[in-house]
Amino acid sequence: MQEMIKGANVALAALSEDIDAVVVGLSWSSADGDGDADVSVLLLDDNGKVRSDNDFYFYNHPAAADGSIQLLGKNPTANGSEDRISLDLAAVPPDVARVVVAASRYEGARFGQLDDIRLTLADRGGDVLLGFAIDDASVETAFVFGELYRRGEEWKFRAVGQGYESGLAGLATDFGIDIGEDPEDAEDAEDTDGTAATDDPATAPAPAGTALEPAAAAPAPAPEPADGPASATGAPSTPSTRPAPEAAPAPADRPARPRATRTVKKKVTLPKVAKKSLAENDAWRTARLFPVPTLRSDKERELRATSVLLSVMAQVPEFGRRLTAGFGAPAGRMQTFTEVSLPHGDTPRRPDGVIRVERAGKLWTALVETKTNGNPLKAEQVQDYMDIAARRGYEAVITLSNEVALDGVPLVEVKVDGRRKHKVTLWHLSWAEVAHQAQMLIRHEGVGNAAHAWLLQELLHYLQHENSGCHGFQNMGPAWVPVRNGIEAETLSQGDPRAVRVVESWEQLVRQVCLRLGGELGQKALPVQRTKRGADPAARRAELADRLCTDGRLTAELRIDGTPGVFTITADLRTAKLRTSVDVPTPEGGYPLASAKRLVRSLAEAPADLHVETLVDEGNGPRGTLERLRPEPGDLLPRDGAPIAGFRLSLFKGMGGTRGATESGFIRSVDDAVDRFYGGVVAHLTSFDRRTPRRAASAEPAESGAEA
Repeated sequence: MQEMIKGANVALAALSEDIDAVVVGLSWSSADGDGDADVSVLLLDDNGKVRSDNDFYFYNHPAAADGSIQLLGKNPTANGSEDRISLDLAAVPPDVARVVVAASRYEGARFGQLDDIRLTLADRGGDVLLGFAIDDASVETAFVFGELYRRGEEWKFRAVGQGYESGLAGLATDFGIDIGEDPEDAEDAEDTDGTAATDDPATAPAPAGTALEPAAAAPAPAPEPADGPASATGAPSTPSTRPAPEAAPAPADRPARPRATRTVKKKVTLPKVAKKSLAENDAWRTARLFPVPTLRSDKERELRATSVLLSVMAQVPEFGRRLTAGFGAPAGRMQTFTEVSLPHGDTPRRPDGVIRVERAGKLWTALVETKTNGNPLKAEQVQDYMDIAARRGYEAVITLSNEVALDGVPLVEVKVDGRRKHKVTLWHLSWAEVAHQAQMLIRHEGVGNAAHAWLLQELLHYLQHENSGCHGFQNMGPAWVPVRNGIEAETLSQGDPRAVRVVESWEQLVRQVCLRLGGELGQKALPVQRTKRGADPAARRAELADRLCTDGRLTAELRIDGTPGVFTITADLRTAKLRTSVDVPTPEGGYPLASAKRLVRSLAEAPADLHVETLVDEGNGPRGTLERLRPEPGDLLPRDGAPIAGFRLSLFKGMGGTRGATESGFIRSVDDAVDRFYGGVVAHLTSFDRRTPRRAASAEPAESGAEA
């Protein structure tokens, strides 16, 4: 890997022979787990300006119709997460001279509060070609990390590292983007300027799925889909600044650039309310494109699941591109196959599927190996497919199962013959991730037409059916019961490898919870990792396993975009209780009693057994259930007049004992606890957060650390 310095440039062809498609990664870390930024990509012409606002790709406009740009979202890593962007350079229009990669913070946060700010660029096989660290960030709220630009017939990369104190507005304006004010931010400004907040429902935040609203409503099971095509929504609007600082004024000697005419096709999402059923009673079953109940064996499930998924990928370009862009596939015509016989020694092998993508006469090919239910991937089977792919010049092998891949824990061990010139990359997808991407497209981002939305709807129905075997991570593993029993009997010792396996299963479950929440809400939901960059994942999990042996608790923290604080889940194996909690900061300069009353008002629909604790700098603050505090919010104030830092809200629930996802299982109990807490508590805090001044914690540079 070549390490770049600010201002340096390099030809991509000098780093790799295969640079038609690359993946750019942006990462940073934060000690409090609440440090994040939004990535964006701009396509510029020879004049250094976008050709139209459609050349600005961001959280609400994540992909180009030609497949050249695809924001892949956050990829969990050992140190937290990394935003990844797929760039198919061969598909970039010829009148685009530069591709700029940037990121911006919001709510007054600055890049100087983040550590380990870094860009990497990898080829389609995942090999990192170059890295660039930004170590001089301070008050900037937006940064141009780097740019890819044409020089003759080749592409080059330049490490830019230019910051903007004016945030996304200033950055975008420099490149010719027209940034409008977010109406929600204008409302917030009125509140903070002294206008009293009211409980008028008209001021409540919009429900989840609204294009640019960061607030989200409670997750709930998707309504029974309508028996027909989906509804159309408008094209993604130019982003607000989420919220943004005031845009930098254009120089007086430069005339204002007129806003370009928008030409993006309307996107289609599922209707929010299902059409009324024409069935006489609930016993009538809706006809489905992909029937499930007839499946009786694991082999049947694997064949059906592979065929259903690959056929939808080939027919819905946005979906197929979304799943394969991160694996280095180009943007092009996709065709998929099942049960293809390929020669391998004396016995031909039949991978479950083959994906081929053609662009400009070149083919990208991946073999697919699928598992359903709790069936594990077989190392010898995957090894055979890796060898076949290498001999035949294929680019990738993709494994697909209910397991969630973790850093430092390979699902299968394979050997790569370093003497072969052709490189094959092994990738993994979980069924939970497949469902997440389908849900994001049809409920939040939209697809090209109603037929495509209906196909994705049918795919989701198939994956969620109890007999499909594609439900995601559903088993805590054979070590779960012995570890639970050992903790109850206080016989589990530090260093026990079974505790490490339980920690790994817990991490898989937490990542799956994030995928499910993110798909339902249309928001980023990510696990928080409070570790330093470069830390060994195995050492981190061993430390967590020793802590489990000592205190008997599994803990995870989630950061959900648009919600205040960090969402914490704690499973206490000694008491068999699950605790879900969130710390809500109080506004600086606000009156304590007013903050307490406003909090209680915002929780009018929350469960009566919600525990509320006042956070003070030293010792324990007042606490009580919401039922007791509703008539007397003043009981939350410390009697000694100590300053209030915030409030901790918690719900408790009995923990399932078995290792599976049955009604009495641990996994089901975690899902239920998360849904109840988010829907009943966290979703209502957006009104409390919006009616108070923005947190001033972002102005304290001491808050820095290790979450990417």
